[in-house]
Amino acid sequence: MSEMTPEEFWAILHAPVEVSPIFYRLYYNDDGTPLCYSMEDLPGNYIEIDVDTYHRGSSHVRVINGRLKEIKPASLIKKLTPSEHGVSCDPRDICIVTDNQPNVKWSLKTNETD
Repeated sequence: MSEMTPEEFWAILHAPVEVSPIFYRLYYNDDGTPLCYSMEDLPGNYIEIDVDTYHRGSSHVRVINGRLKEIKPASLIKKLTPSEHGVSCDPRDICIVTDNQPNVKWSLKTNETD
């Protein structure tokens, strides 16, 4: 193995460094719901976002017509609804949890409002 000469050392030290551009993206489904925030070039739908939006990484957003829209937390409404799966309760009183008697199953459903 040969040693490096001083000229070779200084040439390597002063060689320009290749810099890749930095970008921030939000990848989303066809309905506008977010999939992931990334700094990588991935396949799929995305919009360019700023660094603050990237660091927040909020899931309370939608992409509508190529623009990011925040969804206010107050516009998410949770409600207990009868269901085939969920917690089994007495048909006369939802406060009484029971499995071995006639029962109604309840689950939590989340709705968005405009």
